[in-house]
Amino acid sequence: MTKDTPADDPLDPLDRLLAERACERLILELVRRLDLGDPATVAELFTTDGVWEWPYDDRRIAGRDALRAYFGGRPADRLSRRLCTNILVTVDSPDTARATTYFATYRVDGYPGHGYVPPPPPANIGHYEDTFRRVDGQWLMASRTLVLPFGGPTRNLGEPGPAR
Repeated sequence: MTKDTPADDPLDPLDRLLAERACERLILELVRRLDLGDPATVAELFTTDGVWEWPYDDRRIAGRDALRAYFGGRPADRLSRRLCTNILVTVDSPDTARATTYFATYRVDGYPGHGYVPPPPPANIGHYEDTFRRVDGQWLMASRTLVLPFGGPTRNLGEPGPAR
């Protein structure tokens, strides 16, 4: 047993593994939707009362409608790619789990929709602290907290000079 898995663990090892994988897949699907899909649909991956927050900036978005508006309000000409690693999911009960995920985000605005961009330095490097709840048999993200020790401005390809 690990320090996060007590000897009297009520979860079957297969159920634990399936829960871990479902939560990990939610993290990866969120990133895919932000970078390659429709960002507004990220809200569907959260519980109805789900929360995304960035405590350092006092930013807190609560509820699916607010999450849909927030993520759907990204600039249409934004090009981004997030690299996620070290995803560690801990299942706390049959219906709750938490995870830590490290990430680096590459991002520019003003992308014309074709061609490539010389890679800028990452705009952000940090980690997420996530909680999950199983609702009607489906794992959903209950909260995502951004911890951002390294961050910078998003470069706009249409503006001369340094990033804004």
